[in-house]
Amino acid sequence: MKISVLSIAKEQRNLYEDVVKDLSKMINKFAKVEDKNLFNTKIANAQSQGQESSQRAYSEVYEPYLNKGYNIALDPDAKELDSFEFSKLLSDRMSVQFFIGGAHGFDEAFVKKCDYSVSLSKLTMSHKVAKVVLFEQIFRGLAILNNHPYHK
Repeated sequence: MKISVLSIAKEQRNLYEDVVKDLSKMINKFAKVEDKNLFNTKIANAQSQGQESSQRAYSEVYEPYLNKGYNIALDPDAKELDSFEFSKLLSDRMSVQFFIGGAHGFDEAFVKKCDYSVSLSKLTMSHKVAKVVLFEQIFRGLAILNNHPYHK
């Protein structure tokens, strides 16, 4: 199984990077995981123009990744899942892509192109924190599916 986590974010060192790396190592016991930050000048310019331009730029940068497996958008308006429900998203899949939106989130059209959308919480959190939560839940979900004692 291959899991990709794609984020609209600049490549930069931050407090959470080591946590994500540690969780990636743990995930790699069960599946290959890729953490990819995508950011370009078009996104930077669009973010200064507002929500609609930003969402359009996010969708354009993510579009090539949509045909590479089961696609899941992180969306605050989507359904919240418990860890067992989340684990089912990973069950029996060869490839899963998680999409974390930029500061302005996704437009509705992009979310509809995905196979599923999920909310990590109704709380607002930075993308860096959301990524840590997502990586932890990916590991927890894989632990559940593989009867690993981590979840207990």
